[in-house]
Amino acid sequence: MKQKKTARKGKPKVTGDVLTDLDIHLFREGNHSRLYDKMGSQLTERDGKAGVSFAVWAPEAKSVSLIGDFNEWKPDVTRLEGRRDGSGVWEGFVAGLEAGSRYKYHIASRYRGFKVDKADPFSFSRELPPDTASHVWDLSYKWGDASWMSKRRSRTGLDAPYSIYEVHPGSWRRKTGNAHLTYTELAHELSAYVLEMGYTHVEVMPVMEHPYYGSWGYQVTGFFAPTARYGTPQDFMYFVDHLHANGIGVILDWVPSHFPGDEHGLVYFDGTHLYEHSNPQEGYHPDWKSYIFNYGRPEVQSFLISSAMFWLDRYHADGIRVDAVASMLYRDYSRKDGEWIPNKFGGRENLEAIAFLKRLNEIVYADFPDVQMIAEESTAWPMVSRPLYLGGLGFGMKWNMGWMNDTLKFFSTDPLFRKYQHDKLTFSIWYAFSENFVLSISHDEVVHGKGSLLSKMPGDEWQHFANLRLLFGYMFGHPGKKLQFMGSEFGSWREWNHEAQLEWDVLKYPLHAGVQRWMKDLNALYRNERALYEQDFTNEGFEWIDCHDWEGSTLSFIRKPKGNGTMIVVVCNFTPVLRENYRIGVPRGGSWKEILNSDAVAYGGGGQGNMGEVKSVASPSHGMPFSVTITLPPLTTLFLSSELPQNNS
Repeated sequence: MKQKKTARKGKPKVTGDVLTDLDIHLFREGNHSRLYDKMGSQLTERDGKAGVSFAVWAPEAKSVSLIGDFNEWKPDVTRLEGRRDGSGVWEGFVAGLEAGSRYKYHIASRYRGFKVDKADPFSFSRELPPDTASHVWDLSYKWGDASWMSKRRSRTGLDAPYSIYEVHPGSWRRKTGNAHLTYTELAHELSAYVLEMGYTHVEVMPVMEHPYYGSWGYQVTGFFAPTARYGTPQDFMYFVDHLHANGIGVILDWVPSHFPGDEHGLVYFDGTHLYEHSNPQEGYHPDWKSYIFNYGRPEVQSFLISSAMFWLDRYHADGIRVDAVASMLYRDYSRKDGEWIPNKFGGRENLEAIAFLKRLNEIVYADFPDVQMIAEESTAWPMVSRPLYLGGLGFGMKWNMGWMNDTLKFFSTDPLFRKYQHDKLTFSIWYAFSENFVLSISHDEVVHGKGSLLSKMPGDEWQHFANLRLLFGYMFGHPGKKLQFMGSEFGSWREWNHEAQLEWDVLKYPLHAGVQRWMKDLNALYRNERALYEQDFTNEGFEWIDCHDWEGSTLSFIRKPKGNGTMIVVVCNFTPVLRENYRIGVPRGGSWKEILNSDAVAYGGGGQGNMGEVKSVASPSHGMPFSVTITLPPLTTLFLSSELPQNNS
């Protein structure tokens, strides 16, 4: 949806207040969660005249002016007035201004004569980078997802299936000439593909406006504006709306951990360290060369909480994945001794950030109980996904980075030596139910020289692909929700490159097409079998059959639904050795169906298996009352299922 841009000359009249006293009180208290309805540029009326009200926080400014198309970008022509309540908020009203108008704030600081032109921290739309002005914008949109929203809880609950497809919108597919897809084009192409593949959710890498495309969106300057690279705010609303219409959930990456030092952004906003800490040992991130929010400042808390709420409220997001939580929790994150400042008790914990995260989750879940807050937290910080009343941080889920690191280390090992790494697979169950985990194999594992997932696998070409199918089968059998980065699902050889589309052309080769078909069937099985997702976060849904066969590098375990229902047995062979007459215990008698076999010819395998079914015998094994004897193909995951208990006499 295009919005009209207008240029107006002269000196528009500035009148009226923008915020109520209650708004200011909540803002300064750190408890305002809807500042996007009050701050920034708001289309409104004053004294019977249509126009735009403006409000910006700049407590150490000597003066604040609007510059834009309407006054030929001349500073000190359209001045804002500072409130007299000590809040540091400047506000005003410009009559006749329309949606689409470009503007910035010209800020003259009290300090050292510093002057700067800043984009509006609360603007809903920004210019296409490298231009940096804000747009006045009307966020009106006629949503068509009422049915999805009314039933969303069944799609987003902890007992729902989550097979998440992580997408970078600028490099999933490209048009002729390597041009980006727009949000609307991406909506149609991506939803069709996700439906075909059977994923339940899409996680979009940050779409919030960012000046440097190569940051993948993780260096945000526009915390309330979707990037203009792919279209307008309404275009992005359409993207979410269209995915919802196709039964697909949308999770947005969100970055409250740091922001870049671009002059038009938040840094040194009013000539002082307003949003960031003044001491670089607290306020500067050495890894990302960016600035760390001052979480102890109430106004900053209100700003960030309002940003998270904005994407849930105005864009109908079904979840927020909070980036780099570990960097927020620890004052010494990525710092050497002497490079960080302890908290008031002498510890390394960032008490202000902890309080902020708890408050964030409390407010989000109070207003949106049917969404999920998901933490990317890479340490052993306890109870990240446990409720506040139990002493947790209050997230709904947490990425399982330990599982990811151990699993990829195991799979990159030559099968001849995997028996010495057996604990890399079994250890995860010791802590699998301590958090509500998402098993994530994300973009971070296929960039910066790490190679693609397929290239990490050892062996010849056949073993590369067999190992990849085995990895995905093991992942979908293991307790925890699932996340997979785009391109991995068809075995991309190439490391991810944000400047080009995925190498879709490899699907003309049978082995790549076979991996994609395997993923499609895995997703279908996962969504259709309650045992594989319903009890992801409790040990009642999991039971080992045999975790001790380190010499043979095999694993077998059971997944169980709530109450009575179909049980799933998962058997993995992590070596290229065929195992015939392989006996495992099972909890039920009767027939066990071979419902998926990654060695099937359709997936590029050798076609060895169990003819679709095996019969159990009343011969105990592995502590189970029955057992089955199977053919276990090399480098293979098997899924066996049993219906409700039969006559086991």
